[in-house]
Amino acid sequence: MQGGVRLRAGASKGDIREKVWDYLEASGLAEFPRPVHHRIPNFKGSHQACCSIKELDVFSRASEIKVDPDKPLEGVRLAALQARKTLLVPTPRLRSGLFNKIVPPPGATKETLRICATSQGIKEYSVPVGLDGKARVDLVVVGSVAVSEKGWRIGKGEGYADMEYAMMVSMGAVTEDTPVITIVHDCQVVDIAEELLGDHDLTVDYVLTPTRTIKTNCKRPKPRGILWHKAS
Repeated sequence: MQGGVRLRAGASKGDIREKVWDYLEASGLAEFPRPVHHRIPNFKGSHQACCSIKELDVFSRASEIKVDPDKPLEGVRLAALQARKTLLVPTPRLRSGLFNKIVPPPGATKETLRICATSQGIKEYSVPVGLDGKARVDLVVVGSVAVSEKGWRIGKGEGYADMEYAMMVSMGAVTEDTPVITIVHDCQVVDIAEELLGDHDLTVDYVLTPTRTIKTNCKRPKPRGILWHKAS
């Protein structure tokens, strides 16, 4: 038990997801889009958690950042654009290529950058980057439903973040040293049994919450490429 989410011994990934989603809704922490079930949940304080990324050296040093399109990560996308970094966002459900590169118009105002960070702005201001594109990603930011202080991560169950990472490995865009960050509410930081993790599961190096920055020092290897038998 941590941060109010009670987990029974032997809880499965599905059990953990349901408990976190239920708790966010019941405790009044859930934000638009609602209900948060079956999504990477948006939560009260997400912008505050996102802003703390600016204090990390791995963010300062990065010039190209891949950030998932989830609503609670909007603040990270905005921080990357404001810092004039190259922002890559995966195409929804990987339907058309792997990434979109967000290209703000020349002389973009603060308000335009704010729009560029939203799902609507991603549609309006992006250009596709193919699998053969020469992306070199310095930092990866993913959403999570639950994560442990050790860096074990549970997504919404469709495997897109794991698959995107594996595709980036395959195209040479990331190495095993590329840091991975996730942004969650404090109540989403729970104990996760290592036996729930598979070879395809992406682990994280930093967990940012509205009140904490957790460096996981995770030693578990990240996915080494696409496991085709896991792909639909």
